[in-house]
Amino acid sequence: MRHRIAAGALVVRDDRLLLVHHWREGGYDFWVPPGGGIIGAEALAEAAVREVAEETGLVVEATALAYIDELLISGTRQCKFWYLANIVGGTLTTESAAAQAEHIVEARFVGEDEMGGKTVFPPVVRDDFWAHLREGFERPRFIGVREAVIKYPDETRAG
Repeated sequence: MRHRIAAGALVVRDDRLLLVHHWREGGYDFWVPPGGGIIGAEALAEAAVREVAEETGLVVEATALAYIDELLISGTRQCKFWYLANIVGGTLTTESAAAQAEHIVEARFVGEDEMGGKTVFPPVVRDDFWAHLREGFERPRFIGVREAVIKYPDETRAG
């Protein structure tokens, strides 16, 4: 089994969470906070900040580790670290080569009441994040080990 370390950011503005929409015709359709794999000796928080810039054009500052997420995806065990982050600059866009390569078609701030009907990863973002945010993140929350399943047209594959 391969292993991968990744980081992402939970960016809230006006009670709405920044999500990117991955969509590929005949492929997949899901929403997730921006994030991705660590490059070289990059620090986790630095990777989260870089991923937000690449996928959304926004410049953020990581403030606190919120979640530790372990995923089993197509023969890879991934450990992903989710940071709370604040916007410090930039302009919201998905025009970068990195966003295009990942089939990110939209980046926007989504309210708690708008998540219904969307496939949102990780599930804690859709189900518990807002309650956790109101309670505060005194320490990181371990989400657990789970298999990531993305529903494709006419089938279900881990991905």
